[in-house]
Amino acid sequence: MRKLSKVFKALSDTNRLRILKMLEIKPMCVCEIREVLNLANSTVSKHLSILRDADFIIDEKDGKWVNYRLNEQEQNMYVELLLPLIKKWLPEDKKVLADRKKVAEVDRNIICGI
Repeated sequence: MRKLSKVFKALSDTNRLRILKMLEIKPMCVCEIREVLNLANSTVSKHLSILRDADFIIDEKDGKWVNYRLNEQEQNMYVELLLPLIKKWLPEDKKVLADRKKVAEVDRNIICGI
């Protein structure tokens, strides 16, 4: 029951749903996610921690960045069943559509000052 509870907790927040929708497009680092959501790094990190704890995402070190991406190889039955459904959710949502546009434009080399 604990795994299922973590899954629903992860999905119970608008910003975490937005993050999942953004990661459908491409893997992203914290600064890119922060830029799109317009939240503090610490807030974004907390959301990512909850999503990772529920097995929705994984992180991978890439040089100086840590990239977050959807965990499509997870053995958690709930995540395995829900990720394909989440991809179909909110296709006309204004926030999600605006996020998609920002994700396409965000450049980590500029916003991270490198």
